[in-house]
Parts: sequence; structure tokens; C-alpha cells
Amino acid sequence: MQISNAICAYNQQSQTPLVVLLHGWGADERDLPGLLDMIAPNTQYVSLQAPFSYGFGFTWFDQWDHEGVPTGVSLQVQAAGACEAIYTWLDEHIDSNRPIIPLGFSQGGLLATHLLRMRPERCMAAVSCSGWIVDAALPHDAQLAALHLPVFYGHGADDTIFPQDVVDYTSTFWQAHADLEEHVYAGMAHSINMKETRDIAAFLERIGAIRPRFF
Repeated sequence: MQISNAICAYNQQSQTPLVVLLHGWGADERDLPGLLDMIAPNTQYVSLQAPFSYGFGFTWFDQWDHEGVPTGVSLQVQAAGACEAIYTWLDEHIDSNRPIIPLGFSQGGLLATHLLRMRPERCMAAVSCSGWIVDAALPHDAQLAALHLPVFYGHGADDTIFPQDVVDYTSTFWQAHADLEEHVYAGMAHSINMKETRDIAAFLERIGAIRPRFF
């Protein structure tokens, strides 16, 4: 598995935090840059294309049980494989001392926080929009809990993609392993609304990652 396409908007010599954009099921690398520009214009980023074709877009996982959502051991294996491919790309293109902030939606939201779990020393924070989590212990979870890095977890109260126990487990894990900022949006399904974009902007400002535009 490898990353074959990306939209790059960053200065190689800069050491400012780099936002790593990870799209959801059936989308592509063009999906999230406009959202980031609305949240924080002129932020340096890379937006990666998932490796598997699906419909008119792409997917990070080539096997799933329901609407792009693998479970159990399949999720563990596929999430690890996707994150290894992402880190391979980052290691080849981005200075290892430059902090990254993975930001993703749905599948990309899971991967944003899984990148944090796999190599917590490489990340400044993570933003998961309508994502979930691998229900299994990882080797660096204790290190992650000690670092207590900032994590934004936003999801809709009317999101039917994930059962409530998956949402509860995701929230509980991040309460124990990170400086969690969680938002549940009334009336929102599997999506991102304007309130969430404002909350992400405030989160990124709070952690000193960027200077967002207020709107």
C-alpha cells in the first residue's frame, strides 16, 4: 500500500505545524483543503489521496462491513497498513522535526488519531471529525497517555454510521489518553457543520498551532 497522489501546500524550510488532511470514504485529496482554508487560511498542509479506488473517489480500506467501516481484526490490520503508508510518505517528504497535525473526516478521522497512537512523538495534536477508534491496545498507548496530547473529537448526535457503544468507547479512550476536546452536534448526521468548523478553529488556536480566521 502506498500514497500515490497528494496536494502539497507547504514550505519545505518551514518548521510551523503541518496539517495532514485525510479524506473520507469515496472522496479524494481535493475534499478537505477548502475546509481548512475556511478554518485557517494560509495554513500549510498536505492532503493525501487514499490508495484504493472506490466509485468516483478513493478509500483507505479495501474491505469493510458497513459504509466504509471495517471492524475487529480487519480494522486493526487495515488501519495499521494505512498509517504505515501515510508515515512512509511523510518520512520521505517532510522534515522529521516538523510537528504534524493529522485532521480527517470519517475514515480519515480514525486515521488522524491512529497516527497519533502509532507515533505520538511525531504529532502535535489530532483532529477527528466523525471518526472512531480501533478497539485494541497499541504498543505506544502508555506513552500517548503520558504525553496527553490535544485531541479534537467532533461528531453528530444523529450520526447513524456508528453504534453508540463505538462512540462511547472512542470518547472514553481519548479521555484517558489525551487532552480531549469533544463536541457533539445536535441535528447533525455523518457530516461537518459550520459550528464544528468554528470549534476546530478555536481548538487549533488554543493549542498554539495556527492563527485562524474568526467568523
